[in-house]
Amino acid sequence: MSNSIFKSLTNTVKNWYIPLIVGVLFIGAGIFTFASPISSYLALSLLFSTSFLVSGMFEVIFAISNRKSMDNWGWTLVFGLVTFFFGLSMTMQPAFSMFTLAVFVGITLLFRSIAAISFAIEIKNYGVGQWGFLLGIGIIGAIFSFILLVNPVFAGATIVTWTAISFIAVGVFSIVLSLRLRKVKHISKKISKGLRDRFEAISKEIREEIYD
Repeated sequence: MSNSIFKSLTNTVKNWYIPLIVGVLFIGAGIFTFASPISSYLALSLLFSTSFLVSGMFEVIFAISNRKSMDNWGWTLVFGLVTFFFGLSMTMQPAFSMFTLAVFVGITLLFRSIAAISFAIEIKNYGVGQWGFLLGIGIIGAIFSFILLVNPVFAGATIVTWTAISFIAVGVFSIVLSLRLRKVKHISKKISKGLRDRFEAISKEIREEIYD
């Protein structure tokens, strides 16, 4: 509890809207995939690669801008880079078979789901509610991406369905996460700078007393 209070008092989350943009992007990709299950592999590959490129770039920006606010910013940076480079690889080789496409998408979504679980724990440390819901969505995304990896020989339409569900799950998580981060930002803004400085000074004294 004390760690939650300390985080809420001393840290202000920047660019909370970035996960919102990423979430809308992924949900849009998922809906398009559902609506066009018979699209060519090339069209799906271009859609997924663009989604990964844009979301990866945004997440790198988000991680760097919050390096002083979030404990797991380094992991967020890694996951953003992984997503970006997978998208870049898919852009350079768009003519994938459905098998290869499922593997690429499965690996990328698995990384993103792990990042989602990490974010849920970070939100818990801020003392903001609904972290369990976020954790659940991250786990669901991990399950769907795992299915893509262990069963890439499914019929094409089945792979498309699992992929669409995974995209939507990750998108919903990102949107809910952005709203939770917005709440953290508003909590921090309500606290005066003087109170924040005093709290930080007291916390520093306590740490020095404990570790000296």
